[in-house]
Amino acid sequence: MKLQIKHLLLLLLIMCTGNLYARLKGQARIDSLLAELPKAKEDTNKVKLLRNLSLGFVDSNPDEGLKYGQQELELATKLDWKKGIASANYDIGKNYKEGKHDYSKGIEYYAKSLKGFEDLGDKAGIASLLNAMGTVYMIKGDYSQSLECYQRGLKLYKELDNIRGVAAATCNIGNVYYSYGDYPKALEYYFKALKIDEANGYKQYTAFDVNNIANIYGKQGNYSKALEYYERGLKINEEIESKGGAATCTGNMGNIYREMKDYAKALEYFSKALKMDMETGDKPGIVKFTSNIGIVYKEQKKYAAAFEYLQSGLKLAEAIGEKEMIATDLYRIGDLYLEIIADTTLTTQVTRSSVNNSPDLLPNDYKATVTLPVGKKALLKGAFDHLQRGLAVAKEINNPEDMLDCYKSLAKAYELSGDYKKSLEMTANWHAIQDSIFSTENRNKIARMEDARKEYIDSLKAAEAQKTADAKAAHRRNYELIGGGVLLLALGFIFVLRKNNKVLDKEKKKSDNLLLNILPEEVAGQLKETGAAAARNFDDVTVLFTDFVNFTEASGRMKPEALIEELDTCFKKFDAITGKYGIEKIKTIGDAYLAVCGLPQPNPEHALNIVKAAQEITVYMQDREAKMGNSTFQIRIGIHSGSVVAGIVGVKKFAYDIWGDTVNTAARMEQNSEAGKINISQTTYDLVKDKINCEYRGEIDAKGKGQLKMYYVL
Repeated sequence: MKLQIKHLLLLLLIMCTGNLYARLKGQARIDSLLAELPKAKEDTNKVKLLRNLSLGFVDSNPDEGLKYGQQELELATKLDWKKGIASANYDIGKNYKEGKHDYSKGIEYYAKSLKGFEDLGDKAGIASLLNAMGTVYMIKGDYSQSLECYQRGLKLYKELDNIRGVAAATCNIGNVYYSYGDYPKALEYYFKALKIDEANGYKQYTAFDVNNIANIYGKQGNYSKALEYYERGLKINEEIESKGGAATCTGNMGNIYREMKDYAKALEYFSKALKMDMETGDKPGIVKFTSNIGIVYKEQKKYAAAFEYLQSGLKLAEAIGEKEMIATDLYRIGDLYLEIIADTTLTTQVTRSSVNNSPDLLPNDYKATVTLPVGKKALLKGAFDHLQRGLAVAKEINNPEDMLDCYKSLAKAYELSGDYKKSLEMTANWHAIQDSIFSTENRNKIARMEDARKEYIDSLKAAEAQKTADAKAAHRRNYELIGGGVLLLALGFIFVLRKNNKVLDKEKKKSDNLLLNILPEEVAGQLKETGAAAARNFDDVTVLFTDFVNFTEASGRMKPEALIEELDTCFKKFDAITGKYGIEKIKTIGDAYLAVCGLPQPNPEHALNIVKAAQEITVYMQDREAKMGNSTFQIRIGIHSGSVVAGIVGVKKFAYDIWGDTVNTAARMEQNSEAGKINISQTTYDLVKDKINCEYRGEIDAKGKGQLKMYYVL
């Protein structure tokens, strides 16, 4: 996910078109503008001067950019220059978004700017703002809003006959689908953008489109196709003499070879890309490829070389103030220390001479001179130092992916140091962030599933309407054809009536079965009889949560069709197991499964039934993993007993759901479980301890509830 978001940020900054003004670059230019500022009159030219300063500081000093943006806004307001006001709000939003990564503030000012351009009827300005807002919404994970912005922008670009704008908006729509994993849809839009750019001779953008298509093939595991399109992109970039684009394509090819575990090729292409970026002075690119080389050496267990390159990448990232890269490299170095500790194959001291002399690519200015420590104590100290620093930077820039990595490795470090309580705390923090990311992803998954379900229901309604119309037509035809007498009329009427009654009975049965797939039988009956089903409180129930711990990794590794098929197979088995124990399935949320026993009909064995079902599910998944390896998932389960409120949610797309503290606590049990384990609360343990073997495993600090004891089911 981390590489995906970074790629999108870079891509979107490049692909966004129709910017109101170009960003200024170079300290000399900024110094020149600052020298002009005291002499400028209070007119629209000064507003433009302030705007150039505001945009010029976006990358290097966004606080200064905001200062000049506010001055720009104040002067434009004083002059009552509407377009200047709209542009100033855009500039302030840009400094918040790109400079400070404060996306909420960025959206706030972009919205003000959009309103200004809408009042002016400036379609080009509106399209640019929609493009910028779509980018922010996508970074925040609000894909529906992002799509809406890009689609509105696309419509405006078509009205303006702005071909390049049409291609860019089309590409950005593809980026949204790419970001939440709908790769076929992303490919569809990328190919549309490619067709436009190729037809109009936009070679630079054609290279971007080709690179995007290659990225999709890489995500799908179609490495030959990915390499084919990266080669194509590389050739175009060489034709137009774009060294930066050529370096990107070359580095991406290195990533593919690394995925294929062809480390010699990966090093070859990362080294080429590094050399290209050193020639152009692209320091962020140098950091990226230096660190990538370090990761390849790490995967080869050439630890001293890995340490050298990762430390060099960190040194340069700190020198240029690239905080996201700083956080990532600090995590990678900390995790490297832990891998060395865990590597039982090491029989000699890890020194520079113990590797096959890594290529000496870096100039002295970029080289780090830190020596790799030796011994568990020194390695642990290094791990803690780098991981804690990495976590602090990740928190500062609000980067959940790096926070997730640091917490996970810190949990491992504390475990290696013997501080199990602290390890559990880090694990809890890791799960909290993972669930935050998970819930964002699943809101979008649910939205897509709801759209699919609506289409399905609409098709059912259309089919039902057609059947009714056909039945009525049959009645009319039969009445017209029967003219031979009263007897024939009666016989024909009876025949048709019976036939249509059979059809209606069959369709009624289908509808009833569909309703029972959505609601418990008792609730479905209540809904059919009265048209409503009141929410009820149930005091004695047990709630089960399951989650696939390696789902995000699997979704990046498996083809979408295989991923969905495997999910469907697993959930069908879960349905069969829970059905056997009288358990009511509530819903699936992405790769999570929620079920409850003890409602709507009370069941004195609710806790025992849930635990037995959880044991069968765990055994099933373990057997499946043994057979299929990485083609399936690992599972963790959490269980808690107590009271819940249950009822129907909504009017149109209604669903039977449960709420209450018991549900939240069951979720906490699942979050603090481990792969292949069933984690139950004290309450559930007290209900099953005489019949089920359990093992006490510690406490968690639950917000608003204090310490909660937990047990593993054996």
